[in-house]
Amino acid sequence: MANAWKKDRSNKITSPKTLLLFFSTTVILLTFFYLCSQPTTSSNPNPTIKTLAYPPNSLIQPFDCHNSPQSHPVIANLVEGVKYPFLYSLSDFGTLPDKPHKNIVRILKGKLFRRPDISVTVQELLEKMKSEGKMGIFVDVGANVGMATFAAAVMGFRVFAFEPVFENLQSICNGIYFNRVGDLVNVFEAATSDQVGNITFHKLVGRLDNSAVSATGAKMAFKSNEEIELQVRSIPLDEVIPESEPVLLLKIDVQGWEYHVLKGAKKLLSRKKGEAPYLIYEEDERLLQASNSSSNEIRKFLNGLGYTHCVQKGTDAHCTK
Repeated sequence: MANAWKKDRSNKITSPKTLLLFFSTTVILLTFFYLCSQPTTSSNPNPTIKTLAYPPNSLIQPFDCHNSPQSHPVIANLVEGVKYPFLYSLSDFGTLPDKPHKNIVRILKGKLFRRPDISVTVQELLEKMKSEGKMGIFVDVGANVGMATFAAAVMGFRVFAFEPVFENLQSICNGIYFNRVGDLVNVFEAATSDQVGNITFHKLVGRLDNSAVSATGAKMAFKSNEEIELQVRSIPLDEVIPESEPVLLLKIDVQGWEYHVLKGAKKLLSRKKGEAPYLIYEEDERLLQASNSSSNEIRKFLNGLGYTHCVQKGTDAHCTK
């Protein structure tokens, strides 16, 4: 009986499910200890640069990562195939244990996180600008978990990131520490729009990246996901970005609310050629219509500000003066 008990116990320990759990836990712990062992300025080529100090009477203050509750568990990894490596952490894990997030599956297979297209685009554009002697900030509207923010920050660029979803903000805070870019990134807990105040926002459970101002837009691709309606702060970019601050690149991905964001950045976009930012915004006609706007309306608005050169790249529009 004793030998039989030992045999049964041994089988349980070496079962595929137990081995998979052991392997995944080991990978996460090794990643954590590796990150903790890195020098605090390893990813920042210019650690002397400091973020802007906002006076107490400003309409909005940067999000305080230090005093924010720590998200848990934390699942983070390096991104594959980018010239300037960076990490980010997940805010959505998928449906566990049956349908985990694709990047969790990749970790279990010993792979890095999949490379987001926007990360490559941001790094290529900023590298070109840097080679031309241009320096300034990158504005990331709809930052999600920081896949564009950190792509820029690890290159030494300062970033203003805007994100209204608290879980995503927590992941951005994780990434600020993991990438050692606390002196380069200002993150704001807000939805950018054309008015100061509060706005109804729809958070999509299980797909936080699809959360949107428009309820229709939020659930367009994921109709079965639970939707949570909440009030979030809204603020125009022109109220946050100083007129004296050079802005190289503005990226907007807000699930159909792009026109309202652009109207709130009219001063920024009205800067003369050579000083106005390179503009990338998502131009999905279905999402735009769900927010009572259209691509034609946006192009007409931009054309009036001097953005006469727009090229469609996938679902994104790239515009310059």
